[in-house]
Amino acid sequence: MFTVLLLILLGLILGYLIRNKQKAVKLIDRLINWAIYVLLLLLGISVGANETIMNNLATLGVTALVLTLGAVSGSVGLAYFTHKLFFAAKK
Repeated sequence: MFTVLLLILLGLILGYLIRNKQKAVKLIDRLINWAIYVLLLLLGISVGANETIMNNLATLGVTALVLTLGAVSGSVGLAYFTHKLFFAAKK
């Protein structure tokens, strides 16, 4: 845990130091995107290699769909009410 916090702090410091160097920021942005793609690929490989997950994919898929729809619906609903409460023009 200490290592993670130290790496985040180091990243914050480095980000602060290079914030005005647009070339470096664009390069880092591309590297981050590729790192995310590689991590998603590795996650897919890990899930595909897990027999338990693959055997229960139908059940897990339905559960994941229900959770996703609930999370999205809740977020949209709260965003709507927040907009109405704080940002909508008063009549």
